[in-house]
Amino acid sequence: MTGWGPVTGADGTRFRLWAPDRDAVSLEIDGREPQAMVPAGDGWFTATAPVGAGARYRFRIGDMAVPDPASRAQTGGVNGWSLVVDPDAYRWRHGDWAGRPWEAMVIEEVHAGLLGGFEGVARRLPMLAELGVTAIELMPVNAFGGTRNWGYDGVLPYAPAESYGTPDELRALVDDAHGLGMSVFLDVVYNHFGPDGNYLGAYASGFFHPEVETPWGGAVAVDKEPVRRFFIDNALMWLREFRIDGLRFDAVHAINDNGFLDAMAAELRAAVDRPVHLVLENESNDADRLVPGVYDAQWNDDFHNVLHVLLTGEDHAYYRDFAERPAERLARCLRDGFIYQGEGSPNHDGKPRGKPSGHLPATRFVSFLQNHDQIGNRALGERLTVLADPAKLAAATVLWALSPQIPLLFMGDATGSETPYLFFTDFHDELADAVREGRRREFKGHPGFDSEKDRESIPDPNALSTFDASRPKDGPDAESWRDLYRRLLALRAERIVPVLENAQGVSAEAIGAAAVIARWRMKDDSFLTIAINLGDETVPADLPTDAPLFAAGPADAAGLPPASCRVWLA
Repeated sequence: MTGWGPVTGADGTRFRLWAPDRDAVSLEIDGREPQAMVPAGDGWFTATAPVGAGARYRFRIGDMAVPDPASRAQTGGVNGWSLVVDPDAYRWRHGDWAGRPWEAMVIEEVHAGLLGGFEGVARRLPMLAELGVTAIELMPVNAFGGTRNWGYDGVLPYAPAESYGTPDELRALVDDAHGLGMSVFLDVVYNHFGPDGNYLGAYASGFFHPEVETPWGGAVAVDKEPVRRFFIDNALMWLREFRIDGLRFDAVHAINDNGFLDAMAAELRAAVDRPVHLVLENESNDADRLVPGVYDAQWNDDFHNVLHVLLTGEDHAYYRDFAERPAERLARCLRDGFIYQGEGSPNHDGKPRGKPSGHLPATRFVSFLQNHDQIGNRALGERLTVLADPAKLAAATVLWALSPQIPLLFMGDATGSETPYLFFTDFHDELADAVREGRRREFKGHPGFDSEKDRESIPDPNALSTFDASRPKDGPDAESWRDLYRRLLALRAERIVPVLENAQGVSAEAIGAAAVIARWRMKDDSFLTIAINLGDETVPADLPTDAPLFAAGPADAAGLPPASCRVWLA
């Protein structure tokens, strides 16, 4: 036996737990006498009780009462009772939804907690559909300590966070999206657990490899069958029981097991009888995973990083890797996908990063001007709307929207939001102190945070005000930004998407210190050409003479003017 979580049937519910470090485990059901669970071999314990959906339960291990690590729902938080859930009770209204092809995706990343929970996200969907967004990507929704979290401190991967809504409210959100013709992606975290509410180490220490270091402690032991099943079954749950259209796997470089990644992708595709889209975040820039039948694409941090340097001039932290000859680096990104394809990375102590990627179609890469990481990992959570020149940001937006890579935007981008997206948590006592001080230490040596007094200006992650300040609000030029996004995404849907399949970079070159021209061969053998100048001076350029498909910025017969982007398709 290797399955996780409760299973309901005609005779009640069967409970199971992997606790190989323990000799005895009891099942506690609220309102009933505790019952001893039966050892089932290989560290598993089982019990059956005559209860169904709605029953509150937990496991007693010595003097600890712990939640089910595969709980489908919680009451009283991650340290409270687990709930038995009937996954088949929800009545789907759009059960004939067949999904969208990958090439048609325009994805907005959203944080359910900041938008008012699952119901709040659902209310936002018609506006996004009208804008031209074809999919939402929910940042992690699984249960975490407290009532608010920026998304990556979850501890119960199977249970939607109580403060976001019930499992059926999440299903209703997915159902509403499908009714509007929109896909739903979910960000899942299989590389670590948060610090509050994770009890696995107390009874299943083998779940981790303490000798393998990650930023969050010992690596998850996905080479062991119970651990492997824990995560693969979780992915299957989201795809089957919630009809999620695709998954984004967070920071898989910290899992560091390509065999597991490939086996998971193969099983998910074989087990789900409809198209699903699987996307990686992988700092290793591993092009080998991005082949047909494995993973559809990878978040392309290189695209954001080099454009951030060109838009802001920042060159600290990971931007060091892109500060030298940024236009040449952008050209490589547009032609080949990855910028780092095996070269040494200054931000990684000169160690090689990446593999050759120029043979891959452009749609194997998800591009973005910003996302939760690049905003939330800043001390003050600033967006590009307050860091960059608006005209240059508009030009970069044209490149983002009309290039062949799959575009992803962050909530608030399309309305010019200037509110920050800060790192926020809801921890208490010593843990709250540790997180607050750790956050401030993290920025020691960063520009503007040299002194302890400077670092004290960094918002306290645990303060409610930090959470409230992170809600996206329309910026002062919201209608102008909304109009730009609407026009660009309509043009993408009408002209780019029909010829996007297997689009391939053909050429790209820097034509100035901050200017690039790039060409791609499209499905019908037409060529898409984009020229962008994020500098302050007009640059000479040999541009197509035809009228552009789209043009942003001033006209200049002498070349490509500053803060401009031109697009041709012929």
